[in-house]
Amino acid sequence: MQVHVCSLSRLAATVQATGARHVVTLINQGTVVERPATVAVDDHLFLGMNDIVAPMEGYVVPADAHVERLLGFVEGWWRTHSARSPLVVHCWAGISRSTAAAFITACAINPSEDEEALAGELRRLSPSATPNLRLVTIADRMLGRIGRGRDAYEGEPFALSLGR
Repeated sequence: MQVHVCSLSRLAATVQATGARHVVTLINQGTVVERPATVAVDDHLFLGMNDIVAPMEGYVVPADAHVERLLGFVEGWWRTHSARSPLVVHCWAGISRSTAAAFITACAINPSEDEEALAGELRRLSPSATPNLRLVTIADRMLGRIGRGRDAYEGEPFALSLGR
């Protein structure tokens, strides 16, 4: 099954072309988004937030509640509809919030898959993809992915190869 990522301007065409019946919208709260007619109200998740990584006065920063709702929606879609219908995820431009949501979805659905490999595939598929770091960081913590290392008084020495 697939998750399709697009911009707001390509939402209707992407839903029509893919046959998707589930949509996740990650966009500024006041933005009008016309839900495609083939998508039921309960199958459209609207997450109102700005594309920022730190709190700013007058803006809605991505928060735990947004990621919790995304993970709950994705889990329900995967469990009951994934075999029949792909998922479409979009934001304003199809570059930051939506690519973060697609990455988070892939990490949640495939808990044993290496997130570095998933990130590499995302980059291969969309050279302009720049997943919103705050969304990814929150999801990493919630999913128990890379996130923070284990508690320690002192780090273990290691060597990181830089190529050649």
